[in-house]
Amino acid sequence: MIIKIQHFQAQLNQAGDYLVGLVLRLFLAYEFAESGIIKFTGSNWFMEIQTEMPFPFSLLSVEFNWFLATWTELTGALFLLLGLATRYTAFALLLLSLTAWYSVHTGYGYNICSNGYKMALIYCITLLPLILHGAGKFSLDHWFKARD
Repeated sequence: MIIKIQHFQAQLNQAGDYLVGLVLRLFLAYEFAESGIIKFTGSNWFMEIQTEMPFPFSLLSVEFNWFLATWTELTGALFLLLGLATRYTAFALLLLSLTAWYSVHTGYGYNICSNGYKMALIYCITLLPLILHGAGKFSLDHWFKARD
């Protein structure tokens, strides 16, 4: 019985090497792509929150912050989808999420319906495994590393 459990756990570990990073990357890629597309096709509302931006973003123009947020989300989503430069991409998206949490959502509590910080927190939590463990075996990062 113990051998069967150990074998099952080994199979789960092997599946996890491929699926955990992939599932996190697909979820986050969708979320950041959606947000980036909304920014790309919408109007710049950062003027409303410019005074809430943390340093060093408070020193940058509203237009540049909008550009930076939009393209970080769009390129970040693509890189996460491919599993390319995943740790760096996840770190950039973590900084973006923390900035959004601080600038946009802090004063509204936890609830999403009140524009609270719940989703920013979820993004931060799901980005951490990608920063700490990488993209997983089903990624371009793994493929490039295996070719070395």
